[in-house]
Amino acid sequence: MPCSNAFSSSSASESEAEGCRVESRFDVIVIGAGHAGVEAARAAARMGCRVAICTLSEATVAHMPCNPAIGGTAKGHLVREIDALGGLMGEAIDATGIQFKLLNRSRGPAVRSPRAQADKRRYSAWVAGALRREERLTWVVGRVGGVIVRRDRVTGIELETADGDAGGERLHARAVVVTTGTFLNGLVHVGPRRTPAGRAGEPPSRRLAESLKALGLPWGRLKTGTPPRLHRGSIRFERLAKAMGDEQPVPFSFMTGRIDRPQIACHQMHTTERVHEIVRANIDRSPLYNGQIEGIGPRYCPSLEDKVMRFPHHERHQILLEPEGLDVDEVYVNGYSMSLPVDVQESLVHALPGLEDAEMMRPGYAVEYDFVQPTALSRSYEAKGVAGLFLAGQVNGTSGYEEAAGQGIVAGINAARAVAGEEPLVLGRDEAYLGVLADDLTTRGCLEPYRMFTSRAEYRLLLRIDNADLRLTERGREVGLVGDRRWARFRARRSRFEENARRVARTTVTLADGKRARASQALRRPDVELDWLARGDELRLEVAPGEEREDLWSVETHFKYAGYLERQEATIERARRLEGRRIPASFSYSNLPGLSREIAERLTETRPETLGQALRVPGVTPAAVALIGAKV
Repeated sequence: MPCSNAFSSSSASESEAEGCRVESRFDVIVIGAGHAGVEAARAAARMGCRVAICTLSEATVAHMPCNPAIGGTAKGHLVREIDALGGLMGEAIDATGIQFKLLNRSRGPAVRSPRAQADKRRYSAWVAGALRREERLTWVVGRVGGVIVRRDRVTGIELETADGDAGGERLHARAVVVTTGTFLNGLVHVGPRRTPAGRAGEPPSRRLAESLKALGLPWGRLKTGTPPRLHRGSIRFERLAKAMGDEQPVPFSFMTGRIDRPQIACHQMHTTERVHEIVRANIDRSPLYNGQIEGIGPRYCPSLEDKVMRFPHHERHQILLEPEGLDVDEVYVNGYSMSLPVDVQESLVHALPGLEDAEMMRPGYAVEYDFVQPTALSRSYEAKGVAGLFLAGQVNGTSGYEEAAGQGIVAGINAARAVAGEEPLVLGRDEAYLGVLADDLTTRGCLEPYRMFTSRAEYRLLLRIDNADLRLTERGREVGLVGDRRWARFRARRSRFEENARRVARTTVTLADGKRARASQALRRPDVELDWLARGDELRLEVAPGEEREDLWSVETHFKYAGYLERQEATIERARRLEGRRIPASFSYSNLPGLSREIAERLTETRPETLGQALRVPGVTPAAVALIGAKV
């Protein structure tokens, strides 16, 4: 079995002594080293588990096969929460980002969200370096052929042989986290050409897919896509409008102070009528429209073919050219995802202004892949019928690096807790977007690739980017993922917040019109900002160098939206009463008088854990929940 000692591991000396064989027994095995896998593996290792992370190649750790960016609306919230728990993604993008922008800056605090362009090679290298520093983590390079299950409990995995056959070495563990992305029976489409692959140039995982399907989990098929990549030197940037980042970047990680390094520009343009004509003339050659692709694609990230055909009333669509790194020639054409034949793609590229002579380095493509219907999982991401088997990322029907990483860190935490015999970490919808994500997936399932939006969170005013650490760092400390340095920084920040809130509540200040008022009351006026009040001599707020913005945002929102926050807290308290009523796993819905067959079937399939979760299952009525509540 091939392996590498490039990563530090507790079994490095054993590997050398045995001729590059790894120790075969672990606490947790993670299959896949994408954004979900690296968070899961690192979390479990930092919590004291001996972890093996399995991948086909060391070169694709935390790879960005689609757009080279992290964050965005709601996605930036997820990254802040991952960071608050002690995860990797926030620090990684702060260290390797090449353009930063706070989205929705002029709107309310609930929807402000950071986004950054990444240098994708440096990002991958940074994450790989973080994994190297984990002493309990072992790197396994090879193809996983299946999971081993005994008496409805996972006991390990089986690798394929060097020739790609079944029956390779077995690695044993008490928990396995599957983070296979788009690799399960992956099929790449470029025009009529179909190539078995999880990503372009990387073979799919077939035996592992068969092994997982044999467990009786419900499956579906989805599709995603990526645009062509262009050579930087062949683009006429002088003809394009620049899209710049913020002068003062807002970091993703609470461990990052100021980001002072220079940023690079992106460039924007729009499709033309000529582009639309080419698409319409060749639509019969698109795998999306000629029946070649069966998987369902993402609603909120449509291909160019879908944009033209589904929205004919739109005269143009925005395109953004995003560099993939500081010293990388490839430029990502955001908004131009397609799976048309190569000759058509070249025509479409050259039909855009400034790209008349552009060199296409790689064509766009669509990829179909198998996924597990996530209603088969609990909110801890453990499979309901197989103890110790966890799934995270695109294999659960989601899209996006951030959604994958968010599932990964929670699955990794819970795999470690399962090994230790402890209760899982289950975040509520009122605690985190990570809780909304887990609840949506396991309660409602996926009919199409799931993407997070702020509109999915009913308590979004409580789930802001500025208070993610105040909400979640204690939880990260409790499970053993937050180290002493982060904990000390958090305690100092929390102390500043509490002291500043007291000062704002009790201090009278002079307003611009000369009137005097309590600062807490003044902040309820839309024209009054804490930043302005803090410049006077009356409040004397405590702020940390480099963290002034976060310190002020949290306190200002606490008072400016106090009425809304109090009402949301009251709503949450009512919801918690239902969440506190657990439904036994063995509860029989089919024998409950007054419950319709349709609702009974839905609840039997979903197996909600609480009355609150049962109420969120599509089609389940409050009356049905009342019937169940009378019996539990």
